[in-house]
Amino acid sequence: MIPAQFDYVKPSSVDEAIQALQEAGDDAKIIAGGQSLLPVLRLRLAAPTLLVDLGGIAELRGIRDEGDRVAIGAMTSYYDIIRDESVQQHVALLGQATETVADNQVRHRGTLGGSLAHADPAGDLGAVALALDAELVIAGPSGRRTVPASEFFVDYFTTALGEGDVLTEIRFPKYTGWGSHYEKFNRTAQAWSMVAIAAAVRVEGGTIAEARVGLTNMGSTPIRATGVEQALVGQPATADAVRAAADRVTEGTAAPSDADAAADYREHLAKVLTGRAVLAAAG
Repeated sequence: MIPAQFDYVKPSSVDEAIQALQEAGDDAKIIAGGQSLLPVLRLRLAAPTLLVDLGGIAELRGIRDEGDRVAIGAMTSYYDIIRDESVQQHVALLGQATETVADNQVRHRGTLGGSLAHADPAGDLGAVALALDAELVIAGPSGRRTVPASEFFVDYFTTALGEGDVLTEIRFPKYTGWGSHYEKFNRTAQAWSMVAIAAAVRVEGGTIAEARVGLTNMGSTPIRATGVEQALVGQPATADAVRAAADRVTEGTAAPSDADAAADYREHLAKVLTGRAVLAAAG
């Protein structure tokens, strides 16, 4: 299908983008890499009167090492994230999850900020941001503010972004020396996750000292598996101990039932995949 008619602007600064969004109000949409928005437009599931293209704003791209954290511009592509040495060394889980997103074409066009702002519960990077305690920097009509990932995701396709807001940067604390793994289950290659687990652990002398676990597609938003994290800390990094902790992964979840899988099947997958992800992360 052909999208409904819309106007198009490509600002060169964040302030210009905010101004364009304010002037258009609810009828405006931001386009980042376009990998989620363009199919929606073609199906006419959305019909904005204005598209604000962030592709011309240089300050929204790039990855910086800032001492105790890694800062990533919202318009940084998946491809650049995967190749970056700071990500590989300090935020390896993000790179591992990004490698599983779609295919090479999408990874060259799609952006970290676009994925997080879209907030599809089946998207892969929300669980990573949540598990790693990322902070999201938002610019809006009243200035800039920082929102923790735990407060950014509100509901299905709904975030803390308000009218006129632009996501500018995502900041990740460093997890240097941690083991990590992203375990994803889908029906076909390049498909959305039926369930996926983002896991990072710090092991000392064969014992799990710290753990971070995030869940993809186990509710209307990414979910932090705090019960699993608590059960892992202080336990030996063995298959029996990890699988016992993984049994708590469904606490606080609301797995959906759809054409891909029933809720109880997703719950079963979550337990199996959590065990695999944590064991792989622990080496």
